[in-house]
Amino acid sequence: MYPEQSIHNQAGAGLPVALFVITVLALLVIGMAQLQQSSSNAVSLQIQSQRAFFSAESGAQLAVADVLYGGRSCPASWVLNFTEASLSSCSALLACSAEDASGGTGGSGGDTLYTITSRGVCGSGADAAERVLEVRVR
Repeated sequence: MYPEQSIHNQAGAGLPVALFVITVLALLVIGMAQLQQSSSNAVSLQIQSQRAFFSAESGAQLAVADVLYGGRSCPASWVLNFTEASLSSCSALLACSAEDASGGTGGSGGDTLYTITSRGVCGSGADAAERVLEVRVR
């Protein structure tokens, strides 16, 4: 007879407190997981952005050498696809234009100002990154 009487007299808050603690901890874990995921995505996009910048810079350097020393004529546009592992799936879209830089001041008139635009593109879809560099050389 004693067990039946003690069951009816019990009044505690253990179950609601345990459920509350479990719910709060679950929400904290979910929040931390989402924060980790967004941080990981941000780092991935930053890496793609750096790769796109380096592909644009490499393309611009190659275009300057082609125009000044390789005999490539301007205006022109061409694409440079990278095969190295560090810049795989990246390309540089290059464009060149030329203008007379003598300024009409009675100079020799032989100065040509080349404007080279290099657009580095890496990745595709949501992970795509693009950077544009413009270089002017004489």
